[in-house]
Amino acid sequence: MDRNQLFLELKNIQGRGITIFLEGEKSTPETVASQLCVQEDNCSYMRDYVYDEGVLTELHFDKVRCK
Repeated sequence: MDRNQLFLELKNIQGRGITIFLEGEKSTPETVASQLCVQEDNCSYMRDYVYDEGVLTELHFDKVRCK
């Protein structure tokens, strides 16, 4: 995954008022893009979209497996 492309996507999401979380902690586009693109421990992350009355309010990134 291209780090800059992911950063821009997340920056856009955050700009729409959507809160971003990484491993259960409130995070930033910079931190998430960096962590997901480095992945020194060979872990994969899953996106979890949280909706409130049909409106996307949160985006969570959680580790799902490590090799």
